[in-house]
Amino acid sequence: MDLKVDLSGKVVIVTGGSKGIGKGIATVFAKQGAHVVIAARGLEHATKLATELQMLGYSASGAAVDVESYESVKNMAQEVASKYGAIDILCSNAGIFPSVKLEDMSTDQWDHVLNVNARGTMFAVKACVPYLKNADYGRVIITSSITGPVTGYAGWTHYAASKAAQLGFMRTAALELAHYNITVNAVLPGNIATEGLDGLGEEYLQKMAKAIPFGGLGSVEDIAYAALFLSSKEAGFITGQSIIIDGGQTLPEDAEAF
Repeated sequence: MDLKVDLSGKVVIVTGGSKGIGKGIATVFAKQGAHVVIAARGLEHATKLATELQMLGYSASGAAVDVESYESVKNMAQEVASKYGAIDILCSNAGIFPSVKLEDMSTDQWDHVLNVNARGTMFAVKACVPYLKNADYGRVIITSSITGPVTGYAGWTHYAASKAAQLGFMRTAALELAHYNITVNAVLPGNIATEGLDGLGEEYLQKMAKAIPFGGLGSVEDIAYAALFLSSKEAGFITGQSIIIDGGQTLPEDAEAF
């Protein structure tokens, strides 16, 4: 893909940025000239990706963050703004998706997923708002999912609830932050090829691919370029919106129709 967005001089935070979709977002944004802060629970993995990007000539750094802790997120945002002078774009991407059936789910399991995915998004946005307000134009991109807002999947009631919650949060946050020239939007990935799928087995991956009219899983770059557009100056009149990126997965009434 050859989408070009000039992010020269922009400071971008990507939570959950060391692997999967977050890694794809961090890489694409770095290639557009931004300084990308790869924020992850594991500093070692964040720093490793940052070093790889630096070796390719891009600007990146790693930061440790626990999105379940507001103090951790707040301190990370303060350190980034102090070091680089700004925060222009937040990609709130950190998320988990453990599988457990509703009948077997404990309250702790439910709370953990909601805390990371939904409350973690609120923490990240709240911590970055004071700095986004000072940007020429602030951008928040939330990584939600088709699961919850559009579809359901057995074993993921907690995940689905968290992803739907993100969109409810997004719409009102977009209203509150509009007068600061900050947009808040979301990308909703379908079945995307990431290392998180490695342990699911070839049969499961084939089943996932078969569900997509385009005939295969999406790439992390497919999500990253949608996030890139929503982060651009040109997307400044788009806020409170969500974009489904699923290769047509949610379109068919009949799974055999294609």
